[in-house]
Amino acid sequence: MLELTHCRSRQRRLLDVIQGVGLDAVVIGDPQHVYYFTGHRPFWQHFAGFVLFSDGRSVLIRSASADKAAAADDIIPYEAAWMCTNRQEQPMLIGSELARALGSRRLRRVCVDASTVCSQLPLMFNGDLIPIDPDLYRLRRVKDPDELAIMRRAIACTKGMYERAREIIEPGISELRVYEELHATAVQIAGEPLSAYLGNDFACGEKGGPPRKDRLAKAGELYLLDLGPAVAGYFSDNCRAFSVDRKITDVQHKAFEIVTGVFPMVENLAKPGVRCRDIFAAVNDYYREKTGRDFPHHLGHGVGLQPHEFPHLNPKWDDTLMEGEVFTCEPGLYAPELKAGIRIENQYLVTKSGVENLTPFGMEME
Repeated sequence: MLELTHCRSRQRRLLDVIQGVGLDAVVIGDPQHVYYFTGHRPFWQHFAGFVLFSDGRSVLIRSASADKAAAADDIIPYEAAWMCTNRQEQPMLIGSELARALGSRRLRRVCVDASTVCSQLPLMFNGDLIPIDPDLYRLRRVKDPDELAIMRRAIACTKGMYERAREIIEPGISELRVYEELHATAVQIAGEPLSAYLGNDFACGEKGGPPRKDRLAKAGELYLLDLGPAVAGYFSDNCRAFSVDRKITDVQHKAFEIVTGVFPMVENLAKPGVRCRDIFAAVNDYYREKTGRDFPHHLGHGVGLQPHEFPHLNPKWDDTLMEGEVFTCEPGLYAPELKAGIRIENQYLVTKSGVENLTPFGMEME
């Protein structure tokens, strides 16, 4: 779980934001944001709310059944369930408590996130409500040590999952069996249930997709495993491709060399201050030279409390790399003769002078 000392540090960075624009408080109801700033991760059927006032004081409204430890000066419990039945009106209950906390100080200018909980405030608070989501996502880009520690645990799950995949993938194995085996491996390594649906791609002979009922792996196909287990709220996201029968064709081998040739380029280019669009453009030029076609999809994206977040290695955005953030690089090639394609994905931590590969395990397809 997140460490409360780091949660307090994140609150101080948030405080700098609201003080810098003269706001009275910030109100947060998105469970990921609440977890990030307080260390309290609401049960998936429960809601929570957090207020940080401009003087640094904070209030957390959470289920009475939650653990006691949290980075908040005042904790207000509410009954999220009655006799084990979850209450559907939880956002309204929390919104009422938030409005009461704001009203007790007669505040006028408050920033809020775009959450179900904060959607209740316009009905209960007579003041100016200002969106803050862009600032929250910007703050979340740089990962603190407690976040990185959790993410490394999630990545360790993927390493074990690939090792298990090499043991069991063969012609005739079902996609659901592979999914079940890899899920069990991830849970065993994590030492706890995963905190989100086990993504991402488990389809054989396809570019991607979930496991399909009664679909069996066939000799000659490539099996794409794009794995994204989430541990304690934080995601991993990396990919490997496997030959079902371990007999790599010349066409598949050539495609593999093109795909893996991207990583030295990205590792050389990526560092703080570099535009993600420029990295994408360099890889796109490389693909045009090697294949005669443009790069087929995004090159990568940030990972953290969400499987896709800043930065975006994608020309639809214009992000600049920052020290301390984690991003993926996922080059791929797809064609019928490849049955159906190759995608390899690594995760990188942006360091002061470059990047650290958080997924240094083997990329071979045999």
